[in-house]
Amino acid sequence: MQTTFTPDQLKDAGTARANEILRACVHCGFCTATCPTYQVLGDELDSPRGRIYLIKDMLENERVPDAKTVRHIDRCLSCLACMTTCPSGVHYMHLVDHAREYIENRYKRPLTERVLRWTLARILPYPMRFRVALLAAKIGRPFARLMPDERLRAMLEMAPKTIPPVSRNDDPQTFAPQAAKKMRVALMTGCAQRALNTDINDSTIRLLTRLGAEVVVAEGAGCCGALTHHMGKTQESHGAAAKNIRAWVAEMDGKGLDAIVINTSGCGTTVKDYGHMFRTDPLSADAARVSAIAMDVSEVLMKLDLPQGTPKDMTVAYHAACSLQHGQKIKTYPKDLLKRAGFTVVEPADSHLCCGSAGTYNLMQPAISKELKARKVRTLEAKNPDVIAAGNIGCMMQIGSGTELPIVHSVELLDWATGGPQPPALTAGGTRAPAVPILR
Repeated sequence: MQTTFTPDQLKDAGTARANEILRACVHCGFCTATCPTYQVLGDELDSPRGRIYLIKDMLENERVPDAKTVRHIDRCLSCLACMTTCPSGVHYMHLVDHAREYIENRYKRPLTERVLRWTLARILPYPMRFRVALLAAKIGRPFARLMPDERLRAMLEMAPKTIPPVSRNDDPQTFAPQAAKKMRVALMTGCAQRALNTDINDSTIRLLTRLGAEVVVAEGAGCCGALTHHMGKTQESHGAAAKNIRAWVAEMDGKGLDAIVINTSGCGTTVKDYGHMFRTDPLSADAARVSAIAMDVSEVLMKLDLPQGTPKDMTVAYHAACSLQHGQKIKTYPKDLLKRAGFTVVEPADSHLCCGSAGTYNLMQPAISKELKARKVRTLEAKNPDVIAAGNIGCMMQIGSGTELPIVHSVELLDWATGGPQPPALTAGGTRAPAVPILR
C-alpha cells in the first residue's frame, strides 16, 4: 500500500511503525475471510482491510477522528485472526493499537462512553476493587432487564454466581519445587483473574512445583496493562507494565529467572510485546529482557516434561483463545499436553473464530459479542464434550455464561491428572483446594 507521510510525521515512532505496517498491506482481502466482525456485520469497514484504510486516512491527514472511524475501530476485537491469515505479514496489532491511542488523545467521546471507559480502567485492573464491583453487580443482577443501556446490562450479567475468597497464593512469596529443581520461574498472577477464579493460579503453582519448578510471585508485579492498552490509554497501561518490568528484572538480576509464566493468554500477548511498547523508553532494554523470557504456561509445561497419563474417560473440547493461537502463535501445545495427560481432546468447527470476549469487548460491544458467543457455544456443544477447556479467563467467563457444560482452565485438568484436586467446576460442591506449601 502506498503511503504519503511527510518526513516530519515519520519522526514520531508510532507513525513510523504505522507506515511500515501500511506499506506491507497489498489489499488482497484474505483477512476478511477470518474476521469475526466482518462475518457478523458484512461491512467492509468492519474488516481489517477496511479499518486499515480508515486508519491510513486518519493518520496521514492528521485529522481529528470522526464518529464513523471511531465506531468501526471500536468494533475491532483485536482477535488478530487477520494476522494469522495475512500472507504479507501485516502486523495489524501494532497498527490498531496505535490508532486507538491516536483516537484516545484526539477524539471526545460522548459522556456515557467516557464514564464507562473511565470506570472499567479504574476497576478491572485492581483485584479488590473488582471484587467489590462484582459483589455490587451480583446484587443488581436481578434488575439487569430494567437497565436502559445494553452495556450496563452486560456489566450486571457478567457477575458470576459465586465470588471466590481471596487466595493467599497470589501474595508475593516463593514456592519450593516438590521434585528435583529444573528451573526458577515467576508467575504473573494477573488482576481480573484473581477476582474471578482463584483456582487457576492455585492449580498452576501446584502443577509447576510438582514438575520441578521453583515458583516466585514477585513483589510489585500486577496487572499487565492490556485492558488500558487496548483502550488507547497509554500512560496508564505503560505505568502498570513498568511496575511488572521492574519487579521481574529485580528477580532476574537477583536469584535469576528461566521464565515468566503467564496463564492468561491475553496478558501473555501483551507482556511478550513489552519490548515493542517500550522501544523508545528508558526501560527499553529491561522490557526486551522481560519479553524474551515471557512464556505461556503451556510453553513452560512442554519444557518440564509432563508425565504420560493413563487414558481417562473424559472428552475435553478445547477452545483456542485468540490471544494464544493468533497473538502468540501457540496452537498445539495445550492440546498436546491434555492428550499426554490422558484426556480425549476435540475441537469445535471454526476454531479460529473469536468467542466475543476480547478483554472488555463483551462489555462495550455486547450485541456483537453475544452473537459471537452463541456461535462459539453451538460449535463447542456440537462435539458433546464432558468439559470445555481454555487458556484464558475472559474466554472462560464468556463461554461459561452461555452453556451448562463445565468450563475450566487447561492447567486445572493437568493439575488434576498429575495428582492435584479435581477442578471445582467438575464437582457439585465446588470446594476450594488448600493453599500450596511455600518456601520461606
